[in-house]
Amino acid sequence: MSLAQVHYTSAAPGDEGTAGRFTAVGPGVSAALLAEIEPLLRHELPDGVADRPSDGELRSLPQPFTYATLSDGSRLVSRSAPVRDTAGGAGRGVRFHAHAVHLPPGVPLPGDRLPVEAWRSPHWVAVTPDGAIPDPLALPPGPTAVSEGLDDFAVSRGPWLAAVLADLRRASGPKEPGGRPVVLVERQCADVARWLGLASVTLPRECAERLTFTTYTRRPGSSAMRVVGMLPEDAEAARAAGLRVHVCTGQAPPGGGTDDVWATTAARVWRSRSPELFREARELPGEPFAAGPLAVTALCAGIALGPDGRAAATRWAADRPYALDAKRTGQLVEALTSPGIDDRTGPEFDAAGRLFGALEGRCPASVTAPLAAMLVTEAVRGGNGSLELPHRDAFVGPEGAEVAERLAPEILTELGDRAGPRSVARTVQLLRVARLLGVDGTDALPGVVDRLAPALLAEAEEESGAGAEGLPGFAPALLELLDEQFEVRTALLGALDRLAPEDPGAVARFLERVALPFTGTQALPHLRMCAEVPGAMATLGGDRAAVWHRVLRAAGLSPFAEPLVLRTAVGLVWEDRAPTVEEARLLLDAATSDAHRAAGTWARLVDAALGASAAEPPATGTPVGPSPASTDEAAALAHDLLRGFPGEIGGRERAGLLLLDLVRELRTGAPEPGWAETVRTLCAQADPVEPALRERAHTALVERLLAPDRPGAELYDFVHGDDAELIAAYDRTARTETVRTRLRTQPAYAADCFTVWTAHPHAGRTWPPVAAALLDEVLRPAVRAMSAEDVAEVEATVGRTGSSGRADAFRTWNRVSTLGRLGRRIAGRVRRG
Repeated sequence: MSLAQVHYTSAAPGDEGTAGRFTAVGPGVSAALLAEIEPLLRHELPDGVADRPSDGELRSLPQPFTYATLSDGSRLVSRSAPVRDTAGGAGRGVRFHAHAVHLPPGVPLPGDRLPVEAWRSPHWVAVTPDGAIPDPLALPPGPTAVSEGLDDFAVSRGPWLAAVLADLRRASGPKEPGGRPVVLVERQCADVARWLGLASVTLPRECAERLTFTTYTRRPGSSAMRVVGMLPEDAEAARAAGLRVHVCTGQAPPGGGTDDVWATTAARVWRSRSPELFREARELPGEPFAAGPLAVTALCAGIALGPDGRAAATRWAADRPYALDAKRTGQLVEALTSPGIDDRTGPEFDAAGRLFGALEGRCPASVTAPLAAMLVTEAVRGGNGSLELPHRDAFVGPEGAEVAERLAPEILTELGDRAGPRSVARTVQLLRVARLLGVDGTDALPGVVDRLAPALLAEAEEESGAGAEGLPGFAPALLELLDEQFEVRTALLGALDRLAPEDPGAVARFLERVALPFTGTQALPHLRMCAEVPGAMATLGGDRAAVWHRVLRAAGLSPFAEPLVLRTAVGLVWEDRAPTVEEARLLLDAATSDAHRAAGTWARLVDAALGASAAEPPATGTPVGPSPASTDEAAALAHDLLRGFPGEIGGRERAGLLLLDLVRELRTGAPEPGWAETVRTLCAQADPVEPALRERAHTALVERLLAPDRPGAELYDFVHGDDAELIAAYDRTARTETVRTRLRTQPAYAADCFTVWTAHPHAGRTWPPVAAALLDEVLRPAVRAMSAEDVAEVEATVGRTGSSGRADAFRTWNRVSTLGRLGRRIAGRVRRG
């Protein structure tokens, strides 16, 4: 069909009151469409154009080439050319003449060509013709002029290629860019057209057809096109408008200007002058702009790519190992494993591991052997612990022997280095590679696992402290190693079992996250205990004694036969706290002192005794004399510990236990003489002694001194020792309700207290005022409450146990009290009268 042509002549700059006009309009183009078309054909001349340019200057002016879509779905292809104004108006003598072709909706270009191919059509005219002229879009068969020299142009624009192609790809999407065109800055409109020619070859057909464009404008911000061309002098204004501007005439951008792998790969294809590869790549499965198909095609054609492009090709091929024939698969592997590549990255190696797994068994081993060699070499030399390693049968012929001969010394040297390897993943990788290559590391294995075992715990704790949950990062490879190598599994589990008694809590936490395979014939008592404790805690809750019994049973060994199971069990159940006295008694009775000595658990028992004595101070009002046995469990435990571990317990711990043992003896037996001095000495040796323990010892001492059967020598030493703390404790205990009741109800006890509290009037500075206060504030109220018969008995007892003078002193003291009462009664009657 014949397409309608339109001619339009713009007004020359400076022609005031003059507008552009359509000079010829073909059939089918309505007035409404003309109103929409006119802004597309109107152009501004660059600044600095002469009023009467020469022919050369006229030819150097921009010749805009435009492709636009109209509101009704039709399209317009036009070329505008600067022409001399022969009318000789008052303005400049240059205006634009636009020649356009209108394509109705759904009508393709003749020959199904792309619009940019009509750029150099010989049928564009710069004057309005008198009659019909050939359709500019009806081009002769074969390559068009726009494709001529594209390779040279692409090479000349190498620094900008990737960034521009990335933006042209985005601009060709199904959605309109929303008035934000891509701006290409060139000195010639022809070069902008060449960029569009590159896009027409690089992009899929449907994307290239969506690229509306004009090769020249001075107002890109108001353009509805997806791509616009500009001259360098107008670039700054486009940048100020916030547009994406590519100045392709100045200094090259650093690094190619984009991280788009597809665009970077496309740029390398153009620089290699191989545009036919775009068509080949589009025949491969994958998304239109996926980097994988294009990268695979380029590599198979011998084009060198960067690490991102190689990784994209490798991932694509790993996902679709069936998409390439044997020849191209071999070419791809050869390109990926080329010895000249020295910039491989971790993601590229990871992708290579996936590709090897996909090709293994599908291709001959001779094809995949270079991949296997590259992977194991990287595992040893590059330290990439996340690589998927090939299987042992990955090498055939001399390849495996050559790789093993080259890498074995490096593997054994690093495994034998006591300063490294530094990480679990690295050690695991080296052990797996050693087995893969048949490297004999038997001599190095004991040292390796002795370093590996604590590293496992440390790295797992570090990850847990950083908030990581689930398996540690090294766990999958570790479990594969243990599954592959029986000798490593046996040695490592043994090393962990030996390590467990030192830090059983860390081992238990590790086993909760990593289920190590230790269900075989190895004894591994400590590991079994560590694995048992989470379930026991969950089932038995806060009953730590029951948990301890269950964990100990899991060891399968008696603590008499293997004392270290005691240490592990205690560390698991009481990891961050001391046992209670009852729990410590259970532990002490569960094994001999020799077993606790070998296990080192005696220290936990000492902590239990001292901790309980500090946590359970005696309550106010404790009865004078021996306390019930239940209140003295800590003291009894201290006695047994001193007897069972005389050579192990020393220092302040020994003094604290001796203090507790003295408390027991003061309440239940006859301690060695010098009670007060012993208490003072032990408190000093146990310093800093817990206040509650000090109070317990002081209370036990003064309770015994307040007892009727206390030795007089001990009381004398106590009174004359002038120890303010001990005398204060005596004063507090003497004022308790227990003592007051005994004074009121037992005349003999009251007589004894009167004798004691009056017998040492000059014993230092502390005792006399305390004794006087006790006489007046404690004993006097008790005597007042007695019957006359009881008071007489007190007086008689004082006389019998002391002297007649002491009895006279009591009568005088009591008379003063009686006169005081009588005086108060008389005063009361007087007030009432």
